[in-house]
Amino acid sequence: MAIRTLLLGVLLLAATSLCAAPDGAQLYGQHCAVCHGSQGRGGVGVPIALPAFLATVDDEFLFKTIRTGRPGRVMPAFTDLSDAQVSALVKHLRSWAPSQQVISHSDRRVKGNVSRGKELYGKHCAGCHGAKGEGGHGTGVTFSRPRELPVMPPALNNKGFLTAASDSMIKQTLMKGREGTPMMSYLAMGLKERDINDIVAYVRSFETAPLLWRPPEDEAPVLEMASPYSVEETVENLKRAIVGKNFVVIRIQTLDNGFVPEAKEDHHQVIVYFCNFNFINQALSLDPRIGLFMPCRITVVEQDGVVKVMSINPKYQSRLFNNEELDVPCEEMTDVYKGIIEEATI
Repeated sequence: MAIRTLLLGVLLLAATSLCAAPDGAQLYGQHCAVCHGSQGRGGVGVPIALPAFLATVDDEFLFKTIRTGRPGRVMPAFTDLSDAQVSALVKHLRSWAPSQQVISHSDRRVKGNVSRGKELYGKHCAGCHGAKGEGGHGTGVTFSRPRELPVMPPALNNKGFLTAASDSMIKQTLMKGREGTPMMSYLAMGLKERDINDIVAYVRSFETAPLLWRPPEDEAPVLEMASPYSVEETVENLKRAIVGKNFVVIRIQTLDNGFVPEAKEDHHQVIVYFCNFNFINQALSLDPRIGLFMPCRITVVEQDGVVKVMSINPKYQSRLFNNEELDVPCEEMTDVYKGIIEEATI
């Protein structure tokens, strides 16, 4: 009888666990805090705990933003989360401004003059959001942008933004502005509602405009070659090739360094770190987000008697930046990686 009662208790506990509502705070810590900050105050990502932001966006906008992300930007699409988990995340975001009334925006399209809106956009919006709605360069963190800007202006021509944002939400943002950001109320600036309608119509026209930038379609995310040499010989070859490309070898360490005792490190899995500081400084001046992939590194791994040499493909990774200026240095860096790996494995 006691065993039967215990089993029933275990089954009830398991059923309760399966039926328990998702924990929005926990999900936020797992998926969002690294970019937006533990309290939503921003970091690599924009601050999302601003009361003025939460006052002008509805739950549908937040839900769709989590679902679709911002293609071509750092914000990914969280397609693996269930609807219940996304809803829990939205509820957690709302907890940062509990006194704010949840707004429900209309799906009705705002009628305006696109040509006139383009002219008004160029005068009032392009300085922050880009001439073609491409958004500001850099990230949310202050070292990558002017310190007087608390956020980086988002890309308005982004498919994810245009999917999530209703015309009503865009219009209300223009009318009210965003306290705590450089975004001012356009009504306070002297524009009329008709002017704002025209700007909204122009922003919505980005949906049918050709993409300003397309990710390379024929590039693999990882560069990989087999080496006929041992791990030790391959690493020595890499060192010579790196120096030959005017880069400096920074350090060489095992892949599991710091995760296991030094005596148990696997020397069949090695990372070679290297750098050309002049090249990096030039790239960082174009867009500090490229620092996500610095310093340069090449991994050498032996599996089943085969030595493989691998690195990221900067030309492929450039799709994260949505910044045409970075196309050239990313392509140059891909050529450098390929040249070093080829030379080390000949």
